[in-house]
Amino acid sequence: MHKLLLFSFSCFLLFTACNAVQDSSEKASAAVEKKSVPGHFKGGLYEYWYEGKAEINTYDLEQARYGDLRQGQVSMIFVSEDFLTDKQVKNDNYSNPNSTPIIKTNMIRRFVTGIYDYSIMTSVFTPTKTDEQPHTLKVTTSLQDWCGQTFTQLNYAGGGNWDQQLRSYFEKEGDTNLSLPADFLEDEVFNRIRSGWENLPTGDYRVIPATNFLLMTHQPYQAARATISLNDYTGDDYTGTGLKTYVIDYGGLGRKLEVVFDASSPYIIRGWDETAPSRGKSLITKARLSHQKRAPYWNQNGVKDEPLRADLGL
Repeated sequence: MHKLLLFSFSCFLLFTACNAVQDSSEKASAAVEKKSVPGHFKGGLYEYWYEGKAEINTYDLEQARYGDLRQGQVSMIFVSEDFLTDKQVKNDNYSNPNSTPIIKTNMIRRFVTGIYDYSIMTSVFTPTKTDEQPHTLKVTTSLQDWCGQTFTQLNYAGGGNWDQQLRSYFEKEGDTNLSLPADFLEDEVFNRIRSGWENLPTGDYRVIPATNFLLMTHQPYQAARATISLNDYTGDDYTGTGLKTYVIDYGGLGRKLEVVFDASSPYIIRGWDETAPSRGKSLITKARLSHQKRAPYWNQNGVKDEPLRADLGL
């Protein structure tokens, strides 16, 4: 499907481009300006990502929608690729020198609401050479149900800004294009964890909520104040030792993301909770890892390969 990256395994990575919560005083503004400067958070990039295989994960899903919890599945695929920084697409021909190695996440949620189906796909493209490309470069999310479909895309435009576009069948949204400050993205959290979690940002930040959440709730594309924490996991929902939890709590939005993952490489995502309002209720969407496999799935597209889906619980 694609060429593997040629990249030194001794490199260190993980960056988050975050803007501190704003304050009206001059002193606070100066502190915000200093905190907004890109930082380089270190974590090992291991041979795990460069053996000609993707990591394919299946999660059991309990999705909040229309005031109820729905059963479903999440497919989450992590893979390394070469990505063109100018066109912001996969490097297919290797004739363009503007290329950088990335970790890509493809996440597909599928669930049913009453009689009809929902499918939501998010793709996130995060560079691993953070000294050259400190920002996630691109996020796309599409949502399909029997009513219609919507699509949104964020591209890092340079100069500390995102170019955002929305294409929606809802009249009040329609087709829009915006320029947004390049605040930290909730959508990039999984890639940042998988690249090395030790120096993930904590404290008070401005964070753009997950694009699937914004599409489903028809909220504006803008950062919200959030409190972020990183701790050892102490709950009862997951077994095993050496687990960490990363929490983004938006407070005023009524939304909170809690991700549980392995503290040791390759930092596997064990599951997550998303608390959010739904028709006057506060409901928790839950995803729990049930199956995992590493495989070159792009070569497994024949009819003879369909039985392999059973290995993933599909």
